[in-house]
Amino acid sequence: MGNEKVRCLIIGSGPAGYTAAIYTSRANINPVLYEGIQPGGQLTVTTEVENFPGYPEGVAGQQLMDDLRKQAMRFGADIRTGIITSVDLSAPPYKAVVDGDKVIETQTLIIATGAAAKYLGLADEQKYAGMGVSACATCDGFFYRRKVVAVVGGGDTACEEALYLSSLASKVYLIVRKDHLRASKVMQKRVSDTPNIQILFEHNAVGLYGENGVEGVNLVKRKGEADEERVSVAIDGFFLAIGHTPNSGIFKQWLDTDGTGYIKTLPGSPLTKLPGVFAAGDVADPHYRQAVTAAASGCMAAIEADHYLLGEQ
Repeated sequence: MGNEKVRCLIIGSGPAGYTAAIYTSRANINPVLYEGIQPGGQLTVTTEVENFPGYPEGVAGQQLMDDLRKQAMRFGADIRTGIITSVDLSAPPYKAVVDGDKVIETQTLIIATGAAAKYLGLADEQKYAGMGVSACATCDGFFYRRKVVAVVGGGDTACEEALYLSSLASKVYLIVRKDHLRASKVMQKRVSDTPNIQILFEHNAVGLYGENGVEGVNLVKRKGEADEERVSVAIDGFFLAIGHTPNSGIFKQWLDTDGTGYIKTLPGSPLTKLPGVFAAGDVADPHYRQAVTAAASGCMAAIEADHYLLGEQ
């Protein structure tokens, strides 16, 4: 294996990773960033982003990430194609293996690997991606004003998404696989007290239909029971709210994570329990998961990395 020594290694290329690259580059840290399996992160599969500051007319997700990438490169960030397949964080300098071959030794490490939304696994989810299927109501709900939407899930996140959408859409169906909600009592009451939310208990989504976008969802009521029934409901938008999986697998041996896998950091900061190792963006954020908050945490991680390096000199 070939070895390379760097001052700062950034893993991940969403808003957090690119922002960290911008700040560390401007601080003359000469960062190396590996873009990972999905260069640009989740926003590259989002058609339109209307809530990122600085784009009054909105911007395509891919364009936004291209702009951030170009800005990082303008300041000298070394952005590379490759996947970090393993790490050794037992002691500094920390080591990361690229594509199972090359070893990078780094004084500081910024983890910005993001999180992936969980999907049902329906082929139609891919077919209608960006055409009515979304995993973020806060991101895309605005496009469904006065329209009919469905949210899949029965936990607090699903209820929160349904409540948010209820202020925009004319009607919200909450599709729940079980005969009850798993959400907290407070969230259950809020949903039940909202007149334009209708809960469809014991319903499983099995497919979507529509010509140029989602026009409806095919459901199975009481699946596997003697009175199983197939129904179709007309909708304009289909929102997944069954959770996210943080891309933290290779770090779990070395860092603390919560029950879902989100990397734990010192509250209000990107600091992990290891000196010189920082986590930014969705991989450490189970609550907000927004491009702007990810970018902000990337900035914080870069500043902390700079402070750490100055202290090591």
